[in-house]
Amino acid sequence: MSAASLRRAARESVSGLPRAFWWLWTSTLVNRLGAFVATFMTLYLTLDRGYSASFAGLVVALHGLGGVISSLVAGVMTDRLGRRPTLLAAQASTAFSVALLGFMEHPAAIAAVALLVGMTSNASRPAVAAMMADIVRPEDRVRAFALNYWAINLGFAVSATAAGLIAEYSYLAGFLGEAALTLACAVLVYVKLPESRPERGGAGAAGAASGSGGSGGSMDKGGAEPEIGLGSVLRDGRFMGVVGLSFLISLIFTQGSVGLPVAMGSAGFSPGDYGLVIAVNGFLIVALQIPVTRLIEHRDPQKLLVVSALLAGYGFALTAFAGPVWAYALTVCVWTLAEIVNSPTQMGLVVRLSPVHGRGRYQGVYTMSWAVAALVAPLMAGFMIDRWGADWLWATTGVLGTVAAVGYWLLMRGLSEGAAGESAPAAAGGTAATAQETPLPTTSGPVGAT
Repeated sequence: MSAASLRRAARESVSGLPRAFWWLWTSTLVNRLGAFVATFMTLYLTLDRGYSASFAGLVVALHGLGGVISSLVAGVMTDRLGRRPTLLAAQASTAFSVALLGFMEHPAAIAAVALLVGMTSNASRPAVAAMMADIVRPEDRVRAFALNYWAINLGFAVSATAAGLIAEYSYLAGFLGEAALTLACAVLVYVKLPESRPERGGAGAAGAASGSGGSGGSMDKGGAEPEIGLGSVLRDGRFMGVVGLSFLISLIFTQGSVGLPVAMGSAGFSPGDYGLVIAVNGFLIVALQIPVTRLIEHRDPQKLLVVSALLAGYGFALTAFAGPVWAYALTVCVWTLAEIVNSPTQMGLVVRLSPVHGRGRYQGVYTMSWAVAALVAPLMAGFMIDRWGADWLWATTGVLGTVAAVGYWLLMRGLSEGAAGESAPAAAGGTAATAQETPLPTTSGPVGAT
């Protein structure tokens, strides 16, 4: 490919997105540049503090439990209070709790503050996803989610390498560094990001009414969308199926930060070795996320999710055969490709299945699948590694990937690209509403539909 073609592809990948998206993107990047706790918690507890893999798994599980608790609460806050205040509260409290965790000495105190960190750090996710859906046009969403995921992993690739080296000298410096960058994100949100929550009964509701073809997305006679409660989300069968499959996929991917470091530490590798291996994940996503997204954005999401589930499961299963550091890095390459395909595809699907004024709650329930996985995965990894060895853990990931692939194939039968709004509550209403709510400049390049 020529340099001119590369420049044109890059320009088409970023054109047409609103300014608010890019400030949100910048906030994501800064936040991930400071990622330390979630990545190095198990190494901190097992290598630096000398605790067992089971105790480390318990502490990381409590971190995940905090995320489970905050997912639903933050989803409701996102819809009721707004995206911006939810983001501000989440990021400011995360900065405080992460700094506090670095000074904890007693095991019970470490566990308690880890729970608090899980609650605060997870609370921003529903607000970020809902705001992105609010400000980006439907046809640009897969591209926007891919770019945001690219920012996450650009920051992660840099932070994993740097933090791996920092951890060999001072774990406390890692905790304080994450706290400082998270606080910087809160300042950025306060200064640059306006509130994006759609107003009921306005142009957004009218647009949704005119564009909705499905029964779930219909409006009442007054032009206002029916109230969306958590019960409505939990009764949405297809959406909850997506949430269940997301749990299986996230249970697999979470092993990159809980099972993999413990297994490598047990095999005699240093935190720096693990940092280099896991940084491959971030660097590959940085290099491939945008071109792969351009390749898949018009493809059948059912096939993409099935293939990504198989790549994830068997990519981790290959870890059982890894010996030297480069072999671990090769297995990371396999499941990273699954991540590149799965993340924007699944996020686009979630937004399509979410009604406009219920986006916070829907995103909260969806985020809960990752939070529950963050609770279960470390317990599973610690138990299996301590009792039977890491090979059993990697075999289990292969089974989970197969089950998820079959689930996606069954769940998405009949859910075509154009019929999404007829298959789920308010999907058509959600996309039409956003197109009316946020007038955006016309993109200059091809875009993917969601």
